[in-house]
Amino acid sequence: MRASNPLEEKVIALLEPAAADVGYALVRVRLSGLRRKRLQIMAERLSDGTMNIDDCSKLSRAISPVLDAEDPIKGFYDLEVSSPGIDRPLVRIEDFARFTGHEAKIELSAGVDGRRRYRGNIAGVSGDQVTMTVDGADVSFPFAWISEARLMLTDRLIEEDLRRAKAAEAADALAKSKGEVEES
Repeated sequence: MRASNPLEEKVIALLEPAAADVGYALVRVRLSGLRRKRLQIMAERLSDGTMNIDDCSKLSRAISPVLDAEDPIKGFYDLEVSSPGIDRPLVRIEDFARFTGHEAKIELSAGVDGRRRYRGNIAGVSGDQVTMTVDGADVSFPFAWISEARLMLTDRLIEEDLRRAKAAEAADALAKSKGEVEES
C-alpha cells in the first residue's frame, strides 16, 4: 500500500535510507500523470510523526540528489514532498496499531462475507490481523487484504493532532534555543 507499482517500490527502496538519515520515514510514494508526471512523497518525522513545511524542504533537499543520481523516473516530473495529513492514509500495520480507537475507512482486495468496504473504529492489531468495530461488531482481516485505508476526520483526531503538533513545536523551539546557546 505504500506503493501501487514496481517503479514506486523502486523509488521507496532508493529514498528510504536518505530519508532516515535526516530523520524521516516515508509513508507513501505515488507517481501520477501522463504528460506532466508528479512524484508525490508523503513522509513524517521518525521522532514524533509530524511534518511541517520546513521538514518538507529538508527532506526534499535530501532526496533530490538521490533521484538525480539514480534517475528512476525517465523524463521530466514534479517532485512533491508533503505531510500525510491529519486524515492520512494508513499504509503500514504499525499505522493501525498507532491509531487504534480512531475511525477509518478501509477497502479490501478480498471481501469478508462478500463485503469489501468498511468504515468503523480501529479496534486493534494482533499479528498480521487488523480488527475494526463496524456497526457494533468486530470484523478481522489480514493486513495483506487491505488495498486502501484512510483515517476519517473526527474531533478526537483533530484534538490529538493539535496536541502532537504543539509538543513537536515546543521540542523544535527547545532544540533551536540549545543550538543558539551552543553556537554563541
